[in-house]
Amino acid sequence: MSEATTMKLVVPVNERDHVMGPIDASVTVVNYGDYECPDCHQRHRETQTMVDELVHSVRFVYRHFPLVKVHPNALRAAEAAEAAAAQGKFWEMHRRLYSRPDNLSDRNLRGYAREIGLDLDKYDREMKDSAYAAQIQKDYQNSVIYGVSGAPTTFINGVLYPASGVELIAMVKAMIEP
Repeated sequence: MSEATTMKLVVPVNERDHVMGPIDASVTVVNYGDYECPDCHQRHRETQTMVDELVHSVRFVYRHFPLVKVHPNALRAAEAAEAAAAQGKFWEMHRRLYSRPDNLSDRNLRGYAREIGLDLDKYDREMKDSAYAAQIQKDYQNSVIYGVSGAPTTFINGVLYPASGVELIAMVKAMIEP
């Protein structure tokens, strides 16, 4: 197993975060990701395995980290996720975005909004106005200031963990076992 590095999560989990799982969980996993990033897709699959198995005992948090200079559709996809969040359907949109990384055009994003049952008039207005872009970019900049340098980045109980896959899942399971 990989050892934890000394990097700590500076910004605590807060009301801006997308959270799933019990608030009083003994283990909290915070993932920073980019919907167009191939490594983030792998991390999403690994995290989804944990969610499916441990959602009642682990708190999962997702934060946007769109690498816009490398992934031109990442910010727009994050905006679509925020538009879905405004209608209580962040996780539904989140899963679609990660399951279809090559289909992140505005047309595709609107199709996903329709699939998950969003109010399309509201969605269209928010996307046209880029209602969430400034906040996503501000959160990204703050994350960089506080040491997040890429995506995916995962913290477990406030400590950066470089492990992935089986190691990551094993670490989380070991932390929740008495």
